[in-house]
Amino acid sequence: MDNDLLQERTRRLLTDFFTFCAREPGVPESPPTSAEAKLLRSLAARMQRQHETFFSTFFGYQGNRVELVRQMANGMFSDAPNFNWGRLVVLLTFAGTLLDQDPSHATTQRNGVNNQIQVARDCRLIVDLLCNQLLRHHRLWLEAHDGWDGFCDFFRSPFPVIVWRRVLIKAFLSCIIVTTILYIWKKF
Repeated sequence: MDNDLLQERTRRLLTDFFTFCAREPGVPESPPTSAEAKLLRSLAARMQRQHETFFSTFFGYQGNRVELVRQMANGMFSDAPNFNWGRLVVLLTFAGTLLDQDPSHATTQRNGVNNQIQVARDCRLIVDLLCNQLLRHHRLWLEAHDGWDGFCDFFRSPFPVIVWRRVLIKAFLSCIIVTTILYIWKKF
């Protein structure tokens, strides 16, 4: 896969997904920009429904979203041999949850600055952060797994439910462990 094409598709996918998550309340959904964007939106919505208790604790997050995503990405990506599509979906769902502007969770002010302006800035910074980390640390893995076409094939193929659940459960447990460690670390 051409490196520039992988970078372009990665940036377009992340921008599509995080812009979708960060849209202002009442703004209709824009159509997905690609097949992988449509699939990611669907996977993230399913993951948020299945693990609502975990993800709901991060709606309306008032801390530094970019730093929290950086720490989560570092924790999840530090185990490079175990990188997989499931872990990536968990991380992207987590970051999207932090940007979510649902009316029941959104706040109008954050440190005296309009929250939407801050969310839009965080959205751009998170796209840059994750695009750089994915392409710097996992480019070879992404290329070996056919890039975003492989992502679509992986989740669309008739995959045994038990294997699919195992992958997501491992990724989700990694996410919870990293979050717990970060939470404890921040408290002390």
